[in-house]
Amino acid sequence: MSPFDRIVIIFNPHSTGDAPASAEELRADLARRLPDVPVQLRPTEHAGHAREIAREVAATGRPLLVSVSGDGGYNEVVDGVMQAGNTQAVCAVRAAGNANDHRRVTRERPLADAIVAGEVRRIDLLRLTVGSGATAQIRYAHSYIGVGLTPVVAVDLEKGGKGSWREIVSVVRGFARFRPFPIRLEDGRRRRIDSLVFANIAEMAKYAKLSEAGAPDDGRFEVITQRQTGKLAVLATIIRAATRGLGPQPSATHYAFTTLAPMPLQLDGELVELDADTPVAVDIAPLALATIF
Repeated sequence: MSPFDRIVIIFNPHSTGDAPASAEELRADLARRLPDVPVQLRPTEHAGHAREIAREVAATGRPLLVSVSGDGGYNEVVDGVMQAGNTQAVCAVRAAGNANDHRRVTRERPLADAIVAGEVRRIDLLRLTVGSGATAQIRYAHSYIGVGLTPVVAVDLEKGGKGSWREIVSVVRGFARFRPFPIRLEDGRRRRIDSLVFANIAEMAKYAKLSEAGAPDDGRFEVITQRQTGKLAVLATIIRAATRGLGPQPSATHYAFTTLAPMPLQLDGELVELDADTPVAVDIAPLALATIF
């Protein structure tokens, strides 16, 4: 007997990739192999709609929500499920984006096989709190949260488009215009950072190996910090991450700072603009998400 009372496949019908065809292929496969479980396609209609659909679907029962997308689309679905507050809702992702870091790192078998097997596991999430008091906003990330160089390059990728040569041009452009960001740590110390990444998985951006021991269910996240060092040192770090990896990194369950200038922040593939003087906290949400690999 399947642990799911229904399966809802969420996808962007205007995706530049193959999301519509991939979603239909998965629907047909699951309908054939799980004839007693209703399978529904839910195309998104606007930015943020995947979050709304996920929150609605996850509110009741034992649904499996499959995001046919990249990391950014899956971020919306995970965030919507967490907002619904139903611990019986399960999430999964079928890669149809650019980097697809989460699926690439956690994949154990073809997704349709994993759904049919129905072996549900739980993983940690990163909980981001922006602001304080009654106006604080909470978002969740399945793989990483980054400030500094990571979101700056991501902004240029969005502007320049995706595809090998366009990606290279966008990365070079973002790197050329990058400037360090000032922050104030929780203990009052000030730092200028080139890059600060909180990672729930050990790899990101298709090629970069961030740490040796990071796992999505260990109750901690890795903190990869590059303080202001100059562009040559940043470039050397990027090359090392893409070739042999960055090696062991410190881990934590909580990290907080205040922005001292406007800056972009990236949750998985989603971009958020932060104002100056904004309190930011990243905490581990242990085993918060039910999923399948």
